[in-house]
Amino acid sequence: MTAEIREVGREALPQFAGIPIRFRVESVFRVEENDAGVGGFRLVEEKVEKPYVKDYDTFEGETPTCWATHLDVTHWGFFLALDGDKPVGAATVACDTPGCSLLEGRKDLAVLWDIRVHPDRRREGIGTKVFQCVRDWARSRGCTRLKVETQNTNVRACRFYAKQSCRLEGIHRHVYPPPLEHEVMLLWRLDL
Repeated sequence: MTAEIREVGREALPQFAGIPIRFRVESVFRVEENDAGVGGFRLVEEKVEKPYVKDYDTFEGETPTCWATHLDVTHWGFFLALDGDKPVGAATVACDTPGCSLLEGRKDLAVLWDIRVHPDRRREGIGTKVFQCVRDWARSRGCTRLKVETQNTNVRACRFYAKQSCRLEGIHRHVYPPPLEHEVMLLWRLDL
């Protein structure tokens, strides 16, 4: 069945929270330096010794229902993918939000804040559809670039963003606090 994508208001965030964002980590991208970094970097996929499940919603303050408690979401876009009346996917895009460091204080930059597809519905194109809505929404508001943050532990997401024509623009190690200090921040960009 095909999902219908709708732009919704922040009152729908409890529905977003009902869509699991967890994923199984079976491999990671190891950052490999060429010539001490002067020659660039490479991401090398390697299997993890013990696969595990990562769930962003288990981190305090990170669930969709918490976003508006610490950020002004007035200028954000919210998209919900519905199969009938059942939420099966969602995406959130942020722009023009003072205090959101990922936006770098720029008015022409948007950030894909969150994207999720129900685990039972992955690989059906729902993520691509909501990503396209995010892209179009940002473009319609005069943004010239879309930024996406993920981690080296989310190999599937990295491959998804590359498939959406995003380019890796930043690799930042040692930026996450415990217990995630081993993860590497990967920043992607899509020129609009």
